[in-house]
Amino acid sequence: MLRVGLTGGIGSGKSTVAGRLAEHGAVVIDSDRLAREVVEPGTPGLAAVVAAFGTDILDEAGALDRARLASRVFADEEARKTLTGIVHPLIGERTAELMSAAPADAIVVHDVPLLVENNLGPAYHLVIVVDAPVDTRVARVVRDRGMTEADARARIAAQATEEARRAAADVWLDNGGAIDEVLAAVDALWADRLVRYEGNLRLGHHNRYGGPRLVPSDPTWPAQARRLAARIRTAIGDLSARVDHIGSTSVPGLPARDLVDLQLGVDSLDRADALAGALAAAGFPRHPGGDRDEPDEWRLHVSADPGRLAHLHVRVTGGPGWRLALLVPAWLRADDAARAEYLAVKEDLASRHDGEDDMTGYTRDKKPWFAEAASRAEDWARRTGWSPEA
Repeated sequence: MLRVGLTGGIGSGKSTVAGRLAEHGAVVIDSDRLAREVVEPGTPGLAAVVAAFGTDILDEAGALDRARLASRVFADEEARKTLTGIVHPLIGERTAELMSAAPADAIVVHDVPLLVENNLGPAYHLVIVVDAPVDTRVARVVRDRGMTEADARARIAAQATEEARRAAADVWLDNGGAIDEVLAAVDALWADRLVRYEGNLRLGHHNRYGGPRLVPSDPTWPAQARRLAARIRTAIGDLSARVDHIGSTSVPGLPARDLVDLQLGVDSLDRADALAGALAAAGFPRHPGGDRDEPDEWRLHVSADPGRLAHLHVRVTGGPGWRLALLVPAWLRADDAARAEYLAVKEDLASRHDGEDDMTGYTRDKKPWFAEAASRAEDWARRTGWSPEA
């Protein structure tokens, strides 16, 4: 089962995206709908809300007057916490029931308005954020929900910022234009990424390594690494686990293959093997290969997401391979000359192996430089006092 989180601010039009995904066959779980269901007349949820806020939040028919309740809690932090404490556990229980009932090969889209605000992204294989310009969102809310412009802008201001949403987004859908444009983007996302990701996840398949082509440095690589690291910690049940962004994409400004390398430190290889199932379920199936010239044993996991090539190297914390994987990028980040030298090596090798669809030749020919560079990096560490714990 592929778990996809879907979110977006008020007026962004994420319901349009959710509807299109449902047309393609996604199992859509709508948190807003569940929030209404758990406080319908006769439910324990409504009884608890009435006990907390009084009968004046009911309409003439005895149903919850959502607008009246919203006006009570919107500007009152304690009231909002009380309401959340009542409703969210009920929504969570119902969500778990619906997830459990979904088929094993389902693509489950969980529509969660406050996904970013509540830091729920690590629970999903992918997070989709739907956005539109603020003025467009305000116009939609005024038109569709009957709010005043001032109320609409206040509601938008109270939600997550665009910066926070971009940090959480694996997929960013701009819904500020014609509806056909966003629908076409959803169609492509479904066919090119979601369906393929679900199949890879269910079958335990991973991405191909690909060829040695370099791309310009992407300033979003660190944010992508942080999202993946958070998913890994959540998947293994250890939110304090050390997961580091390593490799060329961890060196700002350095052109590299579009590959995010991560390293998970463990206390033993037995522990690494015990985590293999959880990592595979999180989208990182075990890869049978590896670099036999590593200074110690390790385990390699490769992303199943066709839209993001990523490697997870699982090594024993404190071992020579673990240390070297942290040291070399730190040295390159600090030493302009070394970084320029390494880029020249990468560009030369990428040119010589251009057109190859694997990394065998490129990796083989890069090893001599790395062997010599490792000792230079150690010299740098001694001079500067660098350590992996710094």
